[in-house]
Amino acid sequence: MKIYTKTGDKGTTSLVYGQRVSKTDLRVEAYGTCDEANSMLGLALSYLTHIQFEGKEEFDSTFKRIQTTLFHVGAELATPAGKEVKWKVSEEDVTFLETMIDKWDGQLPQLLKFILPGGSQAGASLHVARTIVRRAERRVVAIDEEVNPLVCSYLNRLSDFLFIAARYVNQKLGQEEPILHQ
Repeated sequence: MKIYTKTGDKGTTSLVYGQRVSKTDLRVEAYGTCDEANSMLGLALSYLTHIQFEGKEEFDSTFKRIQTTLFHVGAELATPAGKEVKWKVSEEDVTFLETMIDKWDGQLPQLLKFILPGGSQAGASLHVARTIVRRAERRVVAIDEEVNPLVCSYLNRLSDFLFIAARYVNQKLGQEEPILHQ
């Protein structure tokens, strides 16, 4: 099978079930932004490939689950309204993020000042992923058709999670968080 099909050469693409839409369609923008976020998560994780720290196994498995769910979010967004969705975001997916936020945040020093994105390469990349997820959330909200409300909940919670994950990995790697100087 060839990777290129030439079917998108005129600015259209297919949703699940074959419906052709413009590459500027809000659904395409939304699932494309989820794909961008997922790729940034992959970059962040690549910085940790040969680094060990206490809790690394849980960290890796957490992100594998998140990347898989984010892929499912994209698939759900690529499915036209009224069509059966193969993978749906669930309340359990949202609850999982909340559980991990509470767990990892409980291991961090209390925030007393605003922090700037940065620290380690992995931490800084997680902050970038967080901002991409926020953009994905805005794109989802702009879709005129009905979208599973748990998609917005998941993306909203995911951005919160990524903020905590960036702080968590910076702490695990002994990186100070950049503080906003006022």
